[in-house]
Amino acid sequence: MLLLAVDTSGKHGSIALARCGPEDACEVIEVAPLSGGTFSAELVPEIAALLDKHRFRKADIGAFAVVSGPGSFTGLRIGLAVIKALAEVLAKPIAALSLLEALASASQARGKIMAALDGGRNEVFVGEYELGNESTILIRERLLIRNEWLESAAGAVIVTPDSALAEAARAKGFHVVEVERPRSEAIAKLGWTKIARAQTVSAEALEANYTGRSEAELFVKGG
Repeated sequence: MLLLAVDTSGKHGSIALARCGPEDACEVIEVAPLSGGTFSAELVPEIAALLDKHRFRKADIGAFAVVSGPGSFTGLRIGLAVIKALAEVLAKPIAALSLLEALASASQARGKIMAALDGGRNEVFVGEYELGNESTILIRERLLIRNEWLESAAGAVIVTPDSALAEAARAKGFHVVEVERPRSEAIAKLGWTKIARAQTVSAEALEANYTGRSEAELFVKGG
């Protein structure tokens, strides 16, 4: 099955094409970067160009994976709108991925994992998970003040791509795993795992996950 993965949650984004099959196997064909601030102009032409380069048509896409949050309000809105439109026209399933879950998975740690992303304004996006060899169990995702985050992290492995958060956690004696921010190839592989397990959403049900921030706040602060 041909899978298209999209991540427009951050300052920069990416799209990926992957061939996915039985037993969670997913071979990434190519990843194309997206420039920050121009997702609305870039995303659809880049998807078309990537498909054309590898001699695929839109109708060849069998499923979609997309980061639904947390992240930039504008970026998420653009990425989700494009995936909604494509999935509705093609009648194909969507795997919606939390960027926090992708971070937790990237650590390859096991047990209680706390993924953390800088949310600005002294706030931290936090995802708490229990990771086993074959499963990822979401405990909760929330937005915390930095001190609240550190106070709530007892017994967890901290996973983050943000050096300032890693330094703050290490200063408190926590076990920290620094990882790179996942790109769309990681989203493709995680998305296929969800699709294979029928953990999908329809185009109509796909929504952004702002993790603790209201839509009104995001409009006021510009995402």
